[in-house]
Amino acid sequence: MTLSRSEFQAMDASDPLAAFRERFAIDDDALVYLDGNSLGRLPKASRTRVLEVLDREWGRDLIRSWDGDWMHLPTRIGDLIGVELLGAQPGEVVVADTVTVSLYKAVSAALDARPGRTTVVIERDNFPTDRYIVESLARQRGLTIRWIDEVGFDGVGASHLRPLLDETVAVTVLSQVDYRSAALVDMADLTRMAHAVGALTVWDLSHSAGVVAIDLRGDDVDIAVGCTYKYLNGGPGAPAFTFVREELQRQLRQPIWGWWSRREMFDMEQGYDPEPGIRSWLTGTPGIVSMAAIEPGVAMLAEAGMEAIRAKSRALTELAVELYDETLRPLGVGIASPRDSNRRGGHITVTHPEAKTLTAELIQAAMVPDFRRPDGIRLGLAPLTTRFVDVYDVVACLADLVASGATQQASPSLPASATSEL
Repeated sequence: MTLSRSEFQAMDASDPLAAFRERFAIDDDALVYLDGNSLGRLPKASRTRVLEVLDREWGRDLIRSWDGDWMHLPTRIGDLIGVELLGAQPGEVVVADTVTVSLYKAVSAALDARPGRTTVVIERDNFPTDRYIVESLARQRGLTIRWIDEVGFDGVGASHLRPLLDETVAVTVLSQVDYRSAALVDMADLTRMAHAVGALTVWDLSHSAGVVAIDLRGDDVDIAVGCTYKYLNGGPGAPAFTFVREELQRQLRQPIWGWWSRREMFDMEQGYDPEPGIRSWLTGTPGIVSMAAIEPGVAMLAEAGMEAIRAKSRALTELAVELYDETLRPLGVGIASPRDSNRRGGHITVTHPEAKTLTAELIQAAMVPDFRRPDGIRLGLAPLTTRFVDVYDVVACLADLVASGATQQASPSLPASATSEL
């Protein structure tokens, strides 16, 4: 490869998505931010939208705003996410709650829809929240968990899942993209395998939505959840989304009943009569300010188009891997991500025994990745805001740090934000 920094700058000059970076609030253009897969940058339009909610809708119109736009935000933004990013159809996605609560609802509903089945399948190295929710429900209901073990950096495949499936399995809970390695699994194939034994599927899309082309309808997915604060740039703690396949919406009933999911909610009548569609997956009053901040970021992704976004994402990670081979691998740095870009999401993870110290040194040098225990440095490459030259600079800086033995010197402690398990 042996490309110069100027050649990476030339890639940025010809990048068809480059102009989108200007639509984000970037006060320090020299900062190399490679943590957009944990917290996406702030769209300028989101700031404007939130101020509009504060000053006009809440500040001036007060409760009258419920009669306007507010009542429909969960489903309107849900449709935007679903149709533009997830391959869903209108009426299959709703925005509400956190990923944790959404997972609890999804797995509970799937278990209730498969009475008599006593087993849940999940990867042992799945994101902690997914595992904890399954463990909690298994304890409450006396279920058996079948753990998928030792899948490696390429993620869960048919050979891992098939031996664990039989007619006792009620639901499989899997992530489309691994939060550590970025392994992108074959969602259609694994879903077909679960369906072949009569099980339902719950997919976590938190690390794939907004960076990977997704086709929930085409892959025959039953239920999926995901967050909006990573590649969707919805802001810290922004509400999650839930997809429920239209054909299953009357069959599945989520367990946390609230007035927002009741038919004729303002009647305040005795007894719970759920809405027939995706609104039945709502529970309580949504957080309007945080929800309003989601829409501008999703609208930008829709404008850019998932085909173009995925193309740039692959180009960024391919260049990162090529640079790794040239400059980091000879220094003893490892890689913990799939080498095939078809099997890789929007980030790569490199490994080193002193990864924690190296991450702190990178942050001191105005380059922000994050650390993954025990020895991983995760480089998140968000296509709308990451430049090609950013990839060159962070790999070059990391190579200099390793080659100079910086990890043998006293280093500042790692900021807590860099170790957050997001």
